[in-house]
Amino acid sequence: MTEFEPLRAAIGGALIGLAATLLMLLNGRLAGISGIFADIISPGTRERSWQLAFIAGLIGAPLLSALAGYPLPVPRMPESWAAVIGGGLLVGLGTRLANGCTSGHGICGNALLRPRSIAATLIFMATAIVVVWIVRHGMGG
Repeated sequence: MTEFEPLRAAIGGALIGLAATLLMLLNGRLAGISGIFADIISPGTRERSWQLAFIAGLIGAPLLSALAGYPLPVPRMPESWAAVIGGGLLVGLGTRLANGCTSGHGICGNALLRPRSIAATLIFMATAIVVVWIVRHGMGG
């Protein structure tokens, strides 16, 4: 676990908000990562250039940060590949059922005061709290 750094967190949050705002102002699109990625892999998508640039920025920004001297944190991964694959599939299923992901609902939808996004974000957060509690306390962790 890394130490909480409020200034870095605030700067990161401001940059995410700025990116979402610029995408809305310049392209008229929400910064919902699951929707952007789904469009990229769907046949017949016409808007691939900005979508690929957006995803490239998500991948490239931390790499540029690492080149600038800010080390990338090493994620703690479960020992079981079944847990990693199962978790990924559950997140994907939840994203489809919720018609969006945490970025689309949590950042953009809540900013627009959409009731569906507020409900989805509350469910995302409650589920995360329960899962962390089960993993840390209910499974001998």
